[in-house]
Amino acid sequence: MQFFYYFCSNLTKFGKNMYKRILLKLSGESLMGNKGYGIDEQRLADYAQQIQQIAQMGTEIGIVIGGGNIFRGLSGSQKGFDRVKGDQMGMLATVINSLALCSALESIGQKARVMTSVRMEPIGDLYTTDKALRLMSKGNVVIIAGGTGNPYFTTDTASVLRAIELKAEVMMKGTRVDGIYSADPEKDSNATKFTHITYDEVLEMKLKVMDLTAITMCRENNMPIYVFDMDTVGNLEKVMNGQQIGTLVKP
Repeated sequence: MQFFYYFCSNLTKFGKNMYKRILLKLSGESLMGNKGYGIDEQRLADYAQQIQQIAQMGTEIGIVIGGGNIFRGLSGSQKGFDRVKGDQMGMLATVINSLALCSALESIGQKARVMTSVRMEPIGDLYTTDKALRLMSKGNVVIIAGGTGNPYFTTDTASVLRAIELKAEVMMKGTRVDGIYSADPEKDSNATKFTHITYDEVLEMKLKVMDLTAITMCRENNMPIYVFDMDTVGNLEKVMNGQQIGTLVKP
């Protein structure tokens, strides 16, 4: 009887787990919550809670976060910034977000480490695939900051690159929208949601899932993409349990 009560109180730890290893891409803009700029503490806490839940299910987790809530290189270049410098500023914005998420995870007892694409010790360890995999195998959530370390590449492309390097089973793209639509659902009430779609269909229909480089890399390396609403608490666990709440992109 004592075991029964323990089991019921820890269902998330024993739940069905569709994926052993994932790469989770989070939107920097989503971290703003309702603030319009910077980091919303409640949204950050919600993200940390959801990530801890699936970590307790035994999933190895790598994370890449955008920096659009602080600075976006491309938009900066349109306002007069040198594109290379602008992208480097954007990379630093992803480091700020990564440190914030790492701190939020550690505050609730979840082991986490920040790794960076360029040397920034002691802010984070220099990213290498082998070290990241070792940390993940020991229960650490590994947050990889700094994009690819090069200008002209988006954090979506960096996410796909890390997913391929880490041999993730899927790249999960957590957004504020609950999947991929035929048009922007916030602007077009007739937009239709897809539950499944192929890479080629995404490219042919010019759907703004990710940039062209990222989609092409996924297609060439058979990396599935799952797009879902991360802002609704509990959705990440639902995806891991096999519930169809978003859109799957695959061959």
